Amino acid sequence: MEAAHPADRVPTDATPPDGQPPVRSTAGPTPPTAGEPALVESSGGVAPLADAGDHAAPPARKDRARSERSPRDMALSLLVLLVPIALLLAFYRGVLGGDEPATVDPAPAIEQARSAGAFPVSPPEGLSSGWRTVSARYQAEAGGGTLRIGYLTPEGRGAQLVESNVAADKLLPAELKGGQPQGPADLADGSWQRYTARGNEQALVLLEPNRTVIVVGDARDNELRQLATAVR
Repeated sequence: MEAAHPADRVPTDATPPDGQPPVRSTAGPTPPTAGEPALVESSGGVAPLADAGDHAAPPARKDRARSERSPRDMALSLLVLLVPIALLLAFYRGVLGGDEPATVDPAPAIEQARSAGAFPVSPPEGLSSGWRTVSARYQAEAGGGTLRIGYLTPEGRGAQLVESNVAADKLLPAELKGGQPQGPADLADGSWQRYTARGNEQALVLLEPNRTVIVVGDARDNELRQLATAVR
């Protein structure tokens, strides 16, 4: 028997001779080196992962159209709210007289002025029912006393009657706010004088030895004349 030839043996040492590069064996796949992950092929049955930034749109809600209110529904809802308000407003105006100004009885103030005896008191007489008394006050002050009665005229304007024995040079500037005489007024009693007054108001003034009578307001000239004529 012949001995095996040394060339037929596979050397166990793969270290190349000096100066030669190492030779890898092609007999099989090279095992992964330490620290490197093994490559794994994905099978065809596994679905790829979805992108984290992609979100599936939620299904449309079938009842969205039902929740949207039509203009007709909104109008009906508003009508339901307005009906009670209209009823309350009608009750306030018709039954409680909400639009009517608060009226007062001038009798106590007139009686107080008469009791003071500072000057002759002449309340208006013969005014129509359209004249409404909205204020009445007698005030005693240094140098005399003053009676003031406020009215709402039939045309809905304001007028005030002032009777006082305070000196005219003091009373007129205070009541008329610097008003100036404009000449005699065309009244049955020729003693009345026309005056300008505060703002858009005008006045009629009667100067007597023991009292001064003033009719002033934003009422029309004919209504101021009615009030002045009613003072006896």
